[in-house]
Amino acid sequence: MFGNLTLESFQHDMMQDMAVYGGLSTGLLVLLLITYFKKWPYLWKEWITTVDHKKIGVMYIAVVLIMFLKGVADALMMRMQQAVSVGDSQGMLSATHFQEVFSAHGTTMIFFVAMGFMFGIMNLIIPLQIGARDVAFPFLNALSFWLFTAGAMLTLLSLAIGHFSVSGWLAYAPLSGLEYSPNEGVDYWIWMVQISGVGTTLSGVNFLVTILKMRCPGMTLMKMPIFVWSALCSMVLVIMAFPILTATLLMLTVDRYLGMHFFTAGGGGNPMMYVNLIWAWGHPEVYILIMPAFGIFSEVVPTFSEKRLFGYVSMVWALIVITILSFIVWLHHFFTMGASANVNAFFGVMTILIAVPTGVKIFNWLFTKFRGRVHFTSPMLWFFSFVLNFTIGGMTGVLLSAPPVDYQVHNSLFLIAHFHGMVITGVLFGFFAGFTYWFPKFTGFFLDEKLNRHAFWCWTIGYLLAFMPLYMLGFMGATRRLDHYEASTGWHPLFVMAAIGAFIIVAGATIQFIGLFWSIYNRKKNMDPTKSLFSNSSGLNLKTGSMGDPWNGRSLEWATHSPPPIYNFAIIPTVDQTDPLWAYKRGQLKLFQGGYEDIHLPINTPVAMYIGLASLVFGFAMTWQIHWLAIISFIAILFLTIYRLSCKNEHETISAAEVAKIEKSYSQGNAA
Repeated sequence: MFGNLTLESFQHDMMQDMAVYGGLSTGLLVLLLITYFKKWPYLWKEWITTVDHKKIGVMYIAVVLIMFLKGVADALMMRMQQAVSVGDSQGMLSATHFQEVFSAHGTTMIFFVAMGFMFGIMNLIIPLQIGARDVAFPFLNALSFWLFTAGAMLTLLSLAIGHFSVSGWLAYAPLSGLEYSPNEGVDYWIWMVQISGVGTTLSGVNFLVTILKMRCPGMTLMKMPIFVWSALCSMVLVIMAFPILTATLLMLTVDRYLGMHFFTAGGGGNPMMYVNLIWAWGHPEVYILIMPAFGIFSEVVPTFSEKRLFGYVSMVWALIVITILSFIVWLHHFFTMGASANVNAFFGVMTILIAVPTGVKIFNWLFTKFRGRVHFTSPMLWFFSFVLNFTIGGMTGVLLSAPPVDYQVHNSLFLIAHFHGMVITGVLFGFFAGFTYWFPKFTGFFLDEKLNRHAFWCWTIGYLLAFMPLYMLGFMGATRRLDHYEASTGWHPLFVMAAIGAFIIVAGATIQFIGLFWSIYNRKKNMDPTKSLFSNSSGLNLKTGSMGDPWNGRSLEWATHSPPPIYNFAIIPTVDQTDPLWAYKRGQLKLFQGGYEDIHLPINTPVAMYIGLASLVFGFAMTWQIHWLAIISFIAILFLTIYRLSCKNEHETISAAEVAKIEKSYSQGNAA
């Protein structure tokens, strides 16, 4: 009746049990507090069933913070194991458990932290920056979030029930085949990535259509903010790359469930086909993550330099070139596969070429600061750390693009250091900068600046201590997935240094969490004094100063209240340049034209959440081969999908009089 699920599936070592009990206790406490304060009706009405892109963005970030804690804990366990598991000491983790932690860390941080952070920020900011009232497909947006959450929940379930994959975060064949991974670990990985990947593909379609079809009057493609351009290019990659991942996982699924042999050499399959396919998705995925971070820095640097972005057109073309080239460099991940010298040379040259548009962007940011009035706020500090460390990581990437060098350091800790140089200092630091920069826009108050600076220094110093030794260890022959080594190698001091760096990073992350909750607690002291737009009955601005704009921003998200009303803009703005808000403040642009009108917005619905819940049950049932439950949940998904497609697209109307009343309340609240 319960497939492969037995009581033994709940038995783990002490460390894993402690993590499970801690998570269950925390979750139970949260549920009890919600019940005690009678917040379930509020949560259901305002959050769980919402289709408002701003609330969905906040929920993305909430899930990301939970998964971030798990991913950081996994990283800390690996660093502690490598620091103490030397010589006669076997450390704190068994070899199998270490491989599970290794696989879970990469899966969590890429699929459920970096991807979630990206879509969270995009949900919060993209419609505002293009002057839209919503995304193109609000229900699809909610569905994407709940599918993402279902995948994240499967990851957490694997911690408590059964075991996770030991075949790495990309589940390389043949390690992910039944011969080497006969338990449920790879199946967990397949379904969590497959379910969340479907949600990602839907989000890609949604934001692509939103950007192309819902821009405000006057905003041509070459007048869009660079963050919108970066999101557009990233969504093109999502739509083109994620179907490759979906098809690859489908083939791996039928290999494991139906005895087929796409990737099993003994049955006529080819494991290298899996590696090619997974990286045909995987390398565009790197740029799917990094380009929105580039876009964030392109918003932060001009604002805090009080200058227009240098080389706007070249920045746009750099993004387009990166988008194109990202599909023809994937083979550099496995130069050692045995391809011909000509093939390796081609992909090596393409890898070098893709560094050129990235270099263009760095020089443009530096020229933007040149002779500007640079403000050393915490978003800018994240940028400075990014420039230093990302440049180092990028140069090591160019080094790896040479096949002879790659042959020497392939599968070593040198590669791990390079990859984290891209993902931590590029993606994470970018999202930290964006989160700090836009936090007062969607909350109405600031993050604590002092604690932010402390966190910045911990992350920067911790990163250098944690990953610079890995470059040296890689040259010395230390491989990744290494859970034990002999003292005679001389590696121990460097592993200890890396562990110290990991602890400093954890200290920085802890300060960030404390800073977040402290800022919420002291929000009245940290209120944005400019959070509302002073307007008259026709919606025209009565002052050319601040308007929910604490940073003297350039783009349209700062031209509405903080936090924005449900309809974003009472009057859709009209623009004629790339920095419309600066032009408006100088009296060069009439941003809001006309008066208030009735506004139509989609109503909330629980169907997206129900589909997400059914997908979670389906993934769990398929993992444990509980066939009756899988059939029921699959039928539920089909029924809910058909039901939703059969429903009328219902909307609520906010009358012009109600809009005027809401705008007046914002203005009075700010004046008070």
